[in-house]
Amino acid sequence: MSEAPYTLYGMAASLYTGKVRAYMRHHGIPFEERGAGHAEYGEDIVPKLGRFIVPAVVKPDGSLIQDGTDILDYFEERGLSKKSIYPEDATLKAVAYLFELFGGEGLLRPAMHYRWNFDADNLAFIKGSFDDVLPGGLSTEENQKMFEFASGRMRQAAVAFGVVPDAMKTIEETYTDFLKRFDAHLAQSYFLLGGHATIGDYGLFNPLFAHLGRDPHPAMLMKQTAPRVFKWLERMNGPETFQDHTVDWEGEGLFASGAVPETLKDLMRYVAEEYLPEITAHVAFANNWLAERPDIEPGTNGLEDPAQRAIGMSEFNWRGHQVKTMVMPYRFYLLQRLTDCFAQAGDAEQKEIRALFAETGLDAMLDLRTTRRVERANHLEVWGE
Repeated sequence: MSEAPYTLYGMAASLYTGKVRAYMRHHGIPFEERGAGHAEYGEDIVPKLGRFIVPAVVKPDGSLIQDGTDILDYFEERGLSKKSIYPEDATLKAVAYLFELFGGEGLLRPAMHYRWNFDADNLAFIKGSFDDVLPGGLSTEENQKMFEFASGRMRQAAVAFGVVPDAMKTIEETYTDFLKRFDAHLAQSYFLLGGHATIGDYGLFNPLFAHLGRDPHPAMLMKQTAPRVFKWLERMNGPETFQDHTVDWEGEGLFASGAVPETLKDLMRYVAEEYLPEITAHVAFANNWLAERPDIEPGTNGLEDPAQRAIGMSEFNWRGHQVKTMVMPYRFYLLQRLTDCFAQAGDAEQKEIRALFAETGLDAMLDLRTTRRVERANHLEVWGE
């Protein structure tokens, strides 16, 4: 049995495990990590979660937390972080929530494209990375079959996130644009909002580490075209507190809300271009879906399978392409954190947030709401009252 107070079940190649591992490392929270192929995960953890999903953390008392955001909030609420990942300033907190949502959900197209459509560079590495999620004791042939099954499901998921042939060139062009903007921003700041990581950094870390900074093909692209972004990954993924003389930033504080740099505004404009049409279409789809199902019981997902994550497919125009992507209530769970932050701010703070989001083309996101809230109960996404 591990002597570490916490056990993290995850996967080296997992997009969502990465931010939990990085957070626990950086904040000195002792843990042991086990792959999801570990026998205890399948035998003990999955039945309690109700589905096969990572990351999950076993607490010292044996109880479970599942979902990266919920795990980080658990540690934050107990004061276990060196510095809180939630800014006190309402405007900066809203920006942090924006990038938490965008990082975890809005960069899935490049993350999935660069993992699954460059087999010549990536496949051998990815196959090795999947070993920790496959059961132990398999023969070489059995291992190959299991990997083909698991990777086949991921390739299908890539299509459901909008990675289709007609859009691939645009995916590459726009991701290159994102790297350029983020790299320029990091020329003057250690992290997204200044001198230490916030929840916005951890949201971006999700895809930029596990898929785009670790898989061979996109990792080389990042190192060659956005070296500061790769250096940021190293800062995020280590226990040390960095004082990097190559960055023109003094101290460990965050930006002043009234002095948001143009490079950060430029990143926000990218979010408006890249993700606002998709999340807007998804909220509209969900509200129509809910209107057709007025009798959904609170505390359920309204589907025959309580573990199912998607309620359908929504079509929208993304940068001149008509694409269809999965509508997952989990995205609304993250969106609510942004809209709640705005709703709970004072009048003057709301004006400041609204002005910044309007200047960067994101004003409409502050008003996006599903007609029923998404809650998490028993490790699942469910509809509230």
